[in-house]
Amino acid sequence: MVYAHPRPDSLSAALRDAAKAALESAGHRVELRDLHAEGFNPVLSAEERGRYHDVPGNLQGIEDHVASLRRAEALLLVHPTWWYGMPAILKGWFDRVWAPGVAFKLEQGAIEPALTNIRRIGVVTTYGSPHWLLWYVGRIDRKLFARGLRRLCAKDCKVEWLTLTRMDHRTHAECEAFVMRVRERLSRW
Repeated sequence: MVYAHPRPDSLSAALRDAAKAALESAGHRVELRDLHAEGFNPVLSAEERGRYHDVPGNLQGIEDHVASLRRAEALLLVHPTWWYGMPAILKGWFDRVWAPGVAFKLEQGAIEPALTNIRRIGVVTTYGSPHWLLWYVGRIDRKLFARGLRRLCAKDCKVEWLTLTRMDHRTHAECEAFVMRVRERLSRW
């Protein structure tokens, strides 16, 4: 599980806790990577970009994240959606950790998947926007996961999306109902 939100009192934190508890109660071993709590540096430096294609030199400083990813059978991301995409720290995690030799291999013509151990990707996220606006802008984030990142995982990898829209206009009861829906859905994973 990769979690990306800076505030411990956020709805995202409640979603993280509910998701983790549900998965563990279903018998899964959950390895939580809380990017803010870990102080993860999302910036791909000039030096890191210079060795980006140097496998395995491109793993310097991220070895523990790579090891977690390689052990995973499923990946659950819990984060808010800001500006129609993932928070910068999570995007930086993908930039730095889903590197050549980890997430893919460069071959003639196209990249070859390397995270074939991952058979399921789940996303638990919130939006300030209503459904119609997400549809209008093309559901950019969903396409990234369903078409791009999923391609780097197992051939039959499933992507599941759990969302709460209009986040800024929801009542406490509506937010709690979403937490319960996440808990119930993930308890069946």
